[in-house]
Amino acid sequence: MNLAPLLPAGPTVADVVLKDGSTMRFRPPGREDADRLLEFFRSLSDHSLYLRFHGHPSVDEGLAAPVLDPDWIERGALIGTKDERIVAVANYVRLRDVRTAEVAFAVADELQGRGIATRLLERLAAAASSVGIETFVAEVMADNNAMLRVFAEAGFATTRQTVSGTAEVHLSLGSTEKLRTRVDERDHVGVVTSLEPFFDPKTVAVIGASPRAGSIGGELFRNVLRWEFRGAAYPVNRSGDSVAGVRAQRSVAEIGDPVDLAVICLPGPAVLEAAREALAAGTRALCVISAGFAEIGHEGEERQEELLELVRGHGARLLGPNCLGIAVAEPRLNATFGPRSLPPGSVGFSSQSGALGLAVLERAAERRLGLSSFVSIGNKADISSNDLLEYWEDDPRTDVVLLYLESFGNPRKFARVARRVARTKPIVAMKAGRTGAGARAATSHTAALAGSETAVDALFHQAGVLRVDTLEELLDVTGLLAGQPLPRGRNVAVLTNAGGLGILCADACEAAGLALPALADTTIGDLRGMLPAEASVSNPVDMLGSAVGATYEQALPPLLRDPGIDAAIVLFVPPVVAGAEEVAAAIGRAVEATGVADKPVLACVISSEGIPEGLLSAPVSAFAYPESAARALGRMADRAEWLRRPQGRPRELDGVDVGAARSIVQTAGDRWLAPSETRDLLGAYGLPVVAQRTAETIQEAVSAAQELGYPVVLKTALPGVHKTERGGVAVDLRDAQAVREAAGRIGPPFLVQPLVRGGVELLVGAVQDPVFGPLVALGPGGTLAELIGDAGFRLAPLTDIDAEELVGSGKAGILIGGFRGSPAADARAVVDLVLRVARLADDFPEVADLDLNPVIAGPNGCVAVDARVRVSAVAQAAQPKTW
Repeated sequence: MNLAPLLPAGPTVADVVLKDGSTMRFRPPGREDADRLLEFFRSLSDHSLYLRFHGHPSVDEGLAAPVLDPDWIERGALIGTKDERIVAVANYVRLRDVRTAEVAFAVADELQGRGIATRLLERLAAAASSVGIETFVAEVMADNNAMLRVFAEAGFATTRQTVSGTAEVHLSLGSTEKLRTRVDERDHVGVVTSLEPFFDPKTVAVIGASPRAGSIGGELFRNVLRWEFRGAAYPVNRSGDSVAGVRAQRSVAEIGDPVDLAVICLPGPAVLEAAREALAAGTRALCVISAGFAEIGHEGEERQEELLELVRGHGARLLGPNCLGIAVAEPRLNATFGPRSLPPGSVGFSSQSGALGLAVLERAAERRLGLSSFVSIGNKADISSNDLLEYWEDDPRTDVVLLYLESFGNPRKFARVARRVARTKPIVAMKAGRTGAGARAATSHTAALAGSETAVDALFHQAGVLRVDTLEELLDVTGLLAGQPLPRGRNVAVLTNAGGLGILCADACEAAGLALPALADTTIGDLRGMLPAEASVSNPVDMLGSAVGATYEQALPPLLRDPGIDAAIVLFVPPVVAGAEEVAAAIGRAVEATGVADKPVLACVISSEGIPEGLLSAPVSAFAYPESAARALGRMADRAEWLRRPQGRPRELDGVDVGAARSIVQTAGDRWLAPSETRDLLGAYGLPVVAQRTAETIQEAVSAAQELGYPVVLKTALPGVHKTERGGVAVDLRDAQAVREAAGRIGPPFLVQPLVRGGVELLVGAVQDPVFGPLVALGPGGTLAELIGDAGFRLAPLTDIDAEELVGSGKAGILIGGFRGSPAADARAVVDLVLRVARLADDFPEVADLDLNPVIAGPNGCVAVDARVRVSAVAQAAQPKTW
C-alpha cells in the first residue's frame, strides 16, 4: 500500500479542557524538545516508568528519539505542556498491518487523574484516522487500572484480551455517536468547572483601577462596589493609590489572598505583563476589557495569540479581550463599565457586541426583563457562546438563553450543544452580518442555491434555536419565553375594543403561522350574554369602543377556557370611556381569576405614556404593537413544535467502505473527479447510480450503447462541466446511427447510460461551507433546478429525523408525495440517499462540491443519473480550541 499520498500536514496545536476545569495545550514534539522530553521521563516515578515501558528502561536519548518529529505516516506523537514543561506524551507506531498502530501514553504523576490521557487519545486517534489507521492496539500491564479505565471509558469500541499479566486492548477509531457523546460529556464537565470563577468568584481584582473619575478601570471598580459584590474586591494600580476609598495594591501578588477573577483594564500593550503577573499569582480566570487586539489588525492578532498562549500555558480561561465585562446577579457582581446595573432575573445573555449589550440592558430594565447574567465576549479569543451555553445548561438560575452573534468560532460544536440545551431551555439568537459561503466553483448547482445565510438558518433550525431579526423582536421573544407557558398549538383568540386593530393582529398572526379558529358555541354564548348586541363574537372578538376594564375582565376568561384556543392576544386603544391603567389592571385580574396555567396571554395596551405600569406587573406579557405580539407568539409556537418533534438519531448505514473512498479523495488533488472516479466514490457509500460506460471514440460509444441496450443517453465525460448548458447531452437515442450523430456533435470523451424513464427529478447535493462545514441540499432537479429553487438545506451530520423532514418539506416534498395525481415516489429511498450523501460529505471535508442532478425518484426507489464531485484541500483549523 502506497501511503505517501495520504500524508497530512499533521496535527496543529490543539487546546483541550480537562475535567478539573484547567486547560492544556497539545502539540507535536520536535527535535528541540529532546532534552525536555528526557527530563519528563526522568521525572516519572519508578512505578509510572514500569507501567509505561513494561519494565525499568534506561532513560536516555534512545527513549525519546522514536517520539520526536513524527511523520504521521509511520509514527505519530503529541505532547502536553504546562508552564513550559512537558507533562504528558502519547505516541503511535504503525504495525505491519497498515490499518493498525500500537499506542502508548505517559502522564506526570502529579497530574494523573485529570483526564489528560483521555484527551491525548482523542486527538491522536483523529490524526491516525486521517492517514488510514483504523485500529489502535495497546499493550497494558494488567495492574495498570488507570490506563485500562481510560480505554474503557473513552467511547471507542474496544476489545480486550489478557495473556501472562498483560492486557492487549484494541480500539476501533471510527467516529461513532457514542464517541461524540462521550467527548461532549467530557467537554461539558470541564467547561462548566472552568467558568465557575467567572460566575461565582469569591475575590475579584480590577487591574488598572484608576482613582481618576471617568477612567474605564476606575468606573468598573466603582460598579463592583455600587452593586455590593458579595465577595472581596481589590483595586490594583501601579501607584497604589486608593480607589473609591478602597486601598489599592501595586500587583495581584501583593493582595495576599487568592484571586478568583482578575479584570484587566489597561492599554493593549500593557495587558500581557499584567496577565502574566496575575496568572503567576494563581488566578485562573481573566477578563480583559482592553482593546488593541485582533480587532486592530495584524499587530493586534499577534498580541492576542500571545495572550492566549500565556493563558493556556497556565491552564486558565480568558474572557475577551475588547469586551464590556461580565455581570452576574447571584453574587451581585457587576464587573462592567456600563452605566446600567443588571436587572436580576432568569435570562442568561451573551453579546459579541458591547454596545448592543448595553442597549439590551437598557431596554430589558424598561420591560422588567431580568437577567441571571450578562457576558460580553468581545473578540472571544477563548470563551465563546458555546462555553456559555454549556454553563447555562446546568445553571439553576437561568431559564432562557439570549445570544447576540456576529460570527461562529465552532458552529458544529454549537449545533451539538445548542440542540441539547434547547431541549430544556429556550435559546433566542440574533445573528448580525452576512457570512459569505466563500469561493466556490461557479458550476455547482448546490453552491449556487446555497445563499450566504442558508447555513445559519439550517443550523438554528436543526438545533431548535429561535432566530430573530431585530432588537425589538429579541426582547419580545425572550420576555415572552421567560414569562409565559408554551402554547399547546397555534390557535389564537384575539380580544379587542377596536375592529381595525383586531384585523391588523389577525393578519400578523397568519403571517407568523398562527390561526384564528372559530370559537366554541359555549364561548360564543358566554360572550353574547355579556357584550352589546352590536359586538362581534367571532374571532377576533370586537367588544366595541364602549368596552371598559370590567368588560375585559368578563370577556377574557371565556376565551381562555375555550378548549380550541391555545393562546390569547388582548388589544386595547384608549377611548374616552376607559383608561389604559384601568384596562391593564382588569386584564391582570382576569388572568389570575381564570387560573388557566397552560395558555400564554399577550396584551397590547396602546397608550401615549408607553406600556402601562399595571401591565408590566400583571401575569401577562406586554407588547407595544399587535404585530410584535403575533410575531413573538409565532416564535413561541415554533419552539413548542420543535420540542414535540422526535430528537432523531444517526442511522447506521450498511455498505459503506470508508477506506475505498479515502483512497480516491486523498489522491485526487484539487479538481473535479472523472466520471469513473465519481462513480467509485459514490459506490463506496452505497449511493444508487445508473449504469454507465465511458468511451474515447465514437465506435466505443456505439459498442457501449449496444452493450447497455437501447434507448440510451450520451453525455460528455469532461469532468465537472454542466452538460446541458454545454450541449453535452443527447437523450433517447434508439440506434447506432443516432449515437454516432450525437457523438459527432458532443465530442469525446463520452459517457453512455441507459435511459431512465418515469419518476420525478430531484437535486441532491452537498457543499462545504468554509465556516459551517457540509451543507446538504434537496430540491427540484433537472435543468430548471436553479430557476425553480426552493431547495431545502441541513447541516451534516444528519439524524434520521433531519433527513425525513428535509425529504417531506418544500416543493421537493410535494413532488415526492405525488404531484397532481402522479404516483408518490419512494420517500424512504430518498431519505436513505440523503443520509448517505450527508455521511460522505461529513466524513470527507475534501469533498467540496457534490451534485446529483437529476436523481430520478419513482415508486420503487431512486437513482442518480448524473453526478459531479469536486475535491479540494482542506484548510487547517484557524483556532487550536477543540471544545
